[in-house]
Amino acid sequence: MTALDISVIARRSGLPASTLRYYEEKGLIRSVGRHGLKRVFDDDVLERLSLIALGRASGFSLDEIAAVLGTDGRPKIDRGMLTDKADELDRTIRLLSAMRDGLRHAAECQAPSHLECPSFQRFMRAAAAGRLRGADPRQRG
Repeated sequence: MTALDISVIARRSGLPASTLRYYEEKGLIRSVGRHGLKRVFDDDVLERLSLIALGRASGFSLDEIAAVLGTDGRPKIDRGMLTDKADELDRTIRLLSAMRDGLRHAAECQAPSHLECPSFQRFMRAAAAGRLRGADPRQRG
């Protein structure tokens, strides 16, 4: 394996060095030493960073990704976790599709006032009942 300093890893991965240091702090990646003041990583860290990027793009938190990556450098992908995330994405897609359709209807509605439109009224009631909130738990409550 080839040891690469953090600036090379940053350039090859497209991530700023600060993100790499943060990932190391979170236990997602591990440096193998230092070259002067710079951290040094094995070149296999690039594959690990690709896995992290895939996890982030799929909506997983860094803590969830850390659990998948494990400490021995070999990912332990929980298929149930993948299924749960896919189900969550399905719910989000349905929600966003319904919101898109409601907004398009509101934009095209010929009623004199949106408040006179039965479809817009249903959309407002759904929002008031919390049925238009996303899957993000920070939006609840």
